[in-house]
Amino acid sequence: MGKIYAVGIGPGNAGKMTEEARQVIAGCDVIIGYTVYVELVRKELKDWELKDKEFITTPMTQEVKRCETAFERARGGKDAAMVCSGDAGVYGMAGLLLEMAEDYPDIEVEVVPGITAALSGAAVLGAPLIHDFAVISLSDLLTPWEKIEKRLAMAAEADFCICLYNPSSKKRKDHLRKACEIMGRSKAGETVCGIVRNIGRDGEESALYTLDQLKDVEVDMFTTVFVGNSQTKKVKGRMVTPRGYSNE
Repeated sequence: MGKIYAVGIGPGNAGKMTEEARQVIAGCDVIIGYTVYVELVRKELKDWELKDKEFITTPMTQEVKRCETAFERARGGKDAAMVCSGDAGVYGMAGLLLEMAEDYPDIEVEVVPGITAALSGAAVLGAPLIHDFAVISLSDLLTPWEKIEKRLAMAAEADFCICLYNPSSKKRKDHLRKACEIMGRSKAGETVCGIVRNIGRDGEESALYTLDQLKDVEVDMFTTVFVGNSQTKKVKGRMVTPRGYSNE
């Protein structure tokens, strides 16, 4: 019987992939994942690390099928790596794999952590998440928009720094604007914000805005958005949230 690994590959750059993740992928017989993520692995890892492997890809919305394939390969004696962008346990496949594992009691699932976009993107901008923060996805594909609205409102009222995943897509172009309007009920329009697009990949770019300006910024699914708290400021062009050490 084989084993399944839920592997976080980080933002896609080999330099930001953990050594554990790299070793696990190199040791598996099968690499499974969303097409974009599997191609990132094939691009970044060396030929000898990928030699004699089976590559299986599926488009988005076929997550269950992806997991079923992984269990089928493991049942056939193969070790399978389910690769996920960022961390497999943050909007990744680890949860679904572990839920489905109840139907495959003889197959072990191990979660291998990676660097999620909140962390890799924060490093690009400076230090926006030094204090308490919340991570919220604006995708309403699996979560009702009404629940997302409530989470945004509560996090803003509590003065969390907020990191937004999946801020826009072709079907929901106005979600970031709506989110800014909701957060603006509790956060000042001058609140320092930032975006990072294509973190750790070709074409990486970042910029700082105020919350009022952020409403009109065009973003996509490869963009991560950072909204500061009431103390967040610009320091030499970087986004910084003080933790309060200077007051000790």
